[in-house]
Amino acid sequence: MKRITALGLALLCLLPVRAYAVPAEVSAPSAILMEKTTGSILCEQASKTRYEPASVTKVMTLLLVMEAIDSGTLGWDDMVTASPHAISMGGSQIWLKENEQMSVRDMVKAVTVVSANDCAVALAEHVAGSETAFVERMNQRAAELGMQDTTFKNCTGLPAEGHLTCAYDIALMSRELILNHPSIREFTTIWMDTLRDGSFQLSNTNRLIFYYEGATGLKTGFTDTALYCLSATAERDGMELIAVVMHAPTSNDRFESCKTLLNYGFANYAITPVYPSEAIPPVEVLLGEQDTVQPVTARECSVLIEKSKAGAITTQLELAQQVEAPVEQGQKLGELKVMVDGVQVDAIDLVAAQGVPRLSIGGIFKRMLDTLLLQKG
Repeated sequence: MKRITALGLALLCLLPVRAYAVPAEVSAPSAILMEKTTGSILCEQASKTRYEPASVTKVMTLLLVMEAIDSGTLGWDDMVTASPHAISMGGSQIWLKENEQMSVRDMVKAVTVVSANDCAVALAEHVAGSETAFVERMNQRAAELGMQDTTFKNCTGLPAEGHLTCAYDIALMSRELILNHPSIREFTTIWMDTLRDGSFQLSNTNRLIFYYEGATGLKTGFTDTALYCLSATAERDGMELIAVVMHAPTSNDRFESCKTLLNYGFANYAITPVYPSEAIPPVEVLLGEQDTVQPVTARECSVLIEKSKAGAITTQLELAQQVEAPVEQGQKLGELKVMVDGVQVDAIDLVAAQGVPRLSIGGIFKRMLDTLLLQKG
């Protein structure tokens, strides 16, 4: 489909997709499945019940680090120094030594692959000056994202009174990370790797990366009180889904629950490109150097839809019969309405593919003369 690329990128229509209950096979008490581009909830269960998130907390830590990198205030090759506070974390770690230096790239790798608490704190201190200041930024960013049931007390997810969130909020921050910082996938899809010139082995705590088709991440979590948590992402056929489970009784339960959610999403939903159902005719141009101008769609459009309704997408053209020159390239000439089951879900501008200058006075007289000569002939 033709388009004027300067006028915008593809848009995925946000339909009022119905959120169903999660499949019965999901054993986790709290779960949600979200589509990345639209943020549509495909199914959920007690998704706003607050639990401790354990190391899934680090999704927000990584989000703030990625935002600093993408804004230019932090570089991948910047060296981060391990403080006494950072090395005191315990739990999952790569055993940083005090004053040991490691690049931002390697520390991000350690956080995403093995959930390294020491690296998470070292990065937080490097970005904000202290973990306390970084946590303030985490809570501010959570508020900006609409995470109304979240309170962060640290950047690691280690047990702390009042450190709580919910599956819905985890999906929100996970979506923000993978949607706007896709380069994080370089790390979240690692199954095995090394640090320190090959002397320290890494193996991903998210085993879906190893065996689930299309898995792209994202973050595991476990403590004795949080139990087993997971934000799992996967992409197939151009659609990326986010499955979150909290407070699962076993590690296997969290992986199988997320696998079930993802399977449900891929089996029942699809992103379908929308094209005009009929050829777009040219529009007459009055007093133009050309008699007509060809309309094209200003952008591409796709619809997130239940697969059972794939045949229910229709389009309708609304186009000006004529316009007066001059016509600017990209000038709106009409709309392409997109409907599902007869309900409009989007309207795409139809714009001029090229400019049409207005005839000069001499050009007008020449056209009149040519017309007269043709009539006499």
